Amino acid sequence: MIKTPYLLFLGDAPDALAAKVAQGIKDWRPDNAVGQFRMVGCKADLGLPDMTLAEARAAGAETLVIGVANRGGVISRAWKEVLVAALEAGFDLASGLHNLLRDAPDLVAAAEKHGRTLHDVRVPAVEYPIANGVKRSGKRVLAVGTDCSVGKMYTGLALDRAMKAAGLKSTFRPTGQTGILITGEGIPLDAVVADFMAGAVEWLTPDNDADHWDIIEGQGSLFHVSFSGVTLALIHGGQPDALILSHEPTRGHMRGLPDYQLPTLEALRDMALPLARVANPACQVVGISVNTAAMAEEEAEHYLAEVEARMGLPTVDPFRQGAERLVAALDAL
Repeated sequence: MIKTPYLLFLGDAPDALAAKVAQGIKDWRPDNAVGQFRMVGCKADLGLPDMTLAEARAAGAETLVIGVANRGGVISRAWKEVLVAALEAGFDLASGLHNLLRDAPDLVAAAEKHGRTLHDVRVPAVEYPIANGVKRSGKRVLAVGTDCSVGKMYTGLALDRAMKAAGLKSTFRPTGQTGILITGEGIPLDAVVADFMAGAVEWLTPDNDADHWDIIEGQGSLFHVSFSGVTLALIHGGQPDALILSHEPTRGHMRGLPDYQLPTLEALRDMALPLARVANPACQVVGISVNTAAMAEEEAEHYLAEVEARMGLPTVDPFRQGAERLVAALDAL
């Protein structure tokens, strides 16, 4: 188990979105977030106290969590001095990057010398099966996005919170490093060998009570040429009964792809639903989740109303407004 609470390491993150791992922990497990550590040039700020390693240890922090999700999941050379110093100061390290802590000789040596633990949460811990497509009992919902990092995980966590508050049966099923660090379990889907990705999602969402909802954390986007494969594995392995379309309306282009524009919500609906019906012919699109964090209140309300009128589906920002209307749509299935 990863020891809590955490000091969230933002490193030299170039923007707020690059620190989405840390932001997710701060938003959904605030009791685990003692403070933030930022290097010179960091452009992200969680609004937590900036702390030195010594200050964070004095405040009770046990683990330094690398809260940055950079392209390629690389442990930057610029971070190494801080990471080694953290081990020397008595911190464990936790990371969800593709570059593993355990593959860095200097970090391994420092951890061994000081009796600390390295946690690589993006390492599959199970030999997952190949998907068989057999229908499972229970219900499942998946958020699919017009792009990466548009709020699919927040949508799932908000759904789970609202369902539990309503007395409904639900389980949030993490499929990425942030969700795993928030909940302590899940599958690092983008680190699973391709042939086993859909099977891993089947494994994650087994048979359940007929009125139980598995809320599967979404990843990537069918329209993102870098990361579409993980999305399709979720759609086919998850066999969702319901899809929620997720969107961030202020983007100028796809995340990390300046030559690609975001698709419309209509295009997302018309692509995702037929693919979902390959594995579950009864699947329906039940609602729309919009990340309005970059919008003022009045602008956000106007945008949500316009989309709802155009698409004919309940449209909310589940983090800003709550997910109750989306839960009602699911409960009506």
